[in-house]
Amino acid sequence: MSKHYDLIAIGGGSGGLSAAERAAEYGKKTAIVENNKLGGTCVNVGCVPKKVMWFASGISETIHNASGYGFDVSLNDFDWGRLVAAREGYIQGILDWYGNYLADSNIDHLQGTGRFVDAHTVSVNGEQYTADHIVIAPGGKPLVPDIPGAEHMLTSDGFFALKEQPKRVAVIGAGYIAVELAGLLNGLGSEVSLLLRRDHFLSSFDAMLRETLMEEMVNAGVNIMPSISVERVERRDDGRLDIHCARGITLEGYDALICAIGREPNVAPLALDAAGVETDARNYIPTDEFQNTNVPGVYAVGDVTGRAQLTPVAVAAGRRLSDRLFNHQPERKLDYDLIPTVMFSHPPIGTIGMTEGEAREKHGEAVKVYQTRFTGMYHALCPNQQRTAMKLVCVGAEERIVGCHLIGQGVDEMLQGFAVAIKMGATKKDFDNTVAIHPTSSEELVTLR
Repeated sequence: MSKHYDLIAIGGGSGGLSAAERAAEYGKKTAIVENNKLGGTCVNVGCVPKKVMWFASGISETIHNASGYGFDVSLNDFDWGRLVAAREGYIQGILDWYGNYLADSNIDHLQGTGRFVDAHTVSVNGEQYTADHIVIAPGGKPLVPDIPGAEHMLTSDGFFALKEQPKRVAVIGAGYIAVELAGLLNGLGSEVSLLLRRDHFLSSFDAMLRETLMEEMVNAGVNIMPSISVERVERRDDGRLDIHCARGITLEGYDALICAIGREPNVAPLALDAAGVETDARNYIPTDEFQNTNVPGVYAVGDVTGRAQLTPVAVAAGRRLSDRLFNHQPERKLDYDLIPTVMFSHPPIGTIGMTEGEAREKHGEAVKVYQTRFTGMYHALCPNQQRTAMKLVCVGAEERIVGCHLIGQGVDEMLQGFAVAIKMGATKKDFDNTVAIHPTSSEELVTLR
């Protein structure tokens, strides 16, 4: 006999957990189905471990810059294994908290793979569970190219399983994951090559951001190789990798090759056909603005929808969905416009809204851009200087801000407050009327001319 719930979330990552937690707050009986670790990509092989490594890389940069401030210090050694052990201990603390929190919140944790039996029934480990509402939130998984020797590659997930630091490493990819991994590995002392299939990376970002970041990464020692396509990977007798590319190019003697060419929705195990849930050509699950799939009572949130694949987006969508279903808020939904995001590159990027190119394509001559480029006060004394760049994209006579793009030290923490103002409809005049905080880099945004 099956057990019945008000809501079942398939996937114990950010989206599924948030939907179930919010429903439980309203007194509903809920369950989480997860076949791996709770917390999903973000906690285990994404945001959390990535930022720990980014912090470590930043500390290395600080040590190298210390001489500019009069300190006689040197980086004598770096223990990768010690960092990884500390990182995994931190993550385990989060996982332990999740287990206790779910139990305390009366949310059932069903460990196993959830498969649809029908639109209101899920099978887990041979047991069947029914629910009035089922949320699909299984997240994604790394793409791997179908080429000879692909088994020798690490994925972006596999990077976090490395027990030793690769001294010479290649990263394939042009998106933010590839760029982040290349930057942090370089900062930690690895010799890094970043292989791009086209001429540049971060094609969806504002041109100012990608151009500035590429310049800074090259200055920092990353070997960026554009217009290169990997065709075969071969492991040598000494354990190192040779990477065979188009046009007869061979890159020899790498300790590791990380493939970060994108992710795909993790829907294969779910038996969506049994519930009648439709997917698009790339296997993402289309939803309307309320997260409804084509099947009544079945919803999708997070990366599996293919929209704004960010942890806070999945959290917000899951919470709003349960608000709508269980707390008398029929119009509650996530607004997918003006979502701020940060990329933990070296230096970091913060961005919200339209790029300059997108704005000009949509609004033409009504667009006005304000931008600046400078060396921040911290780096003015450093032997290894970085540049900061900022841009506001404005539209119309009132100069409403439709895009804000930042790169440089501290912009990862800087953007959140400005994002609130921009989401509320701030204009350039509103920024101009705000008193600057001096001396900071952020003051440049309210003093642009």
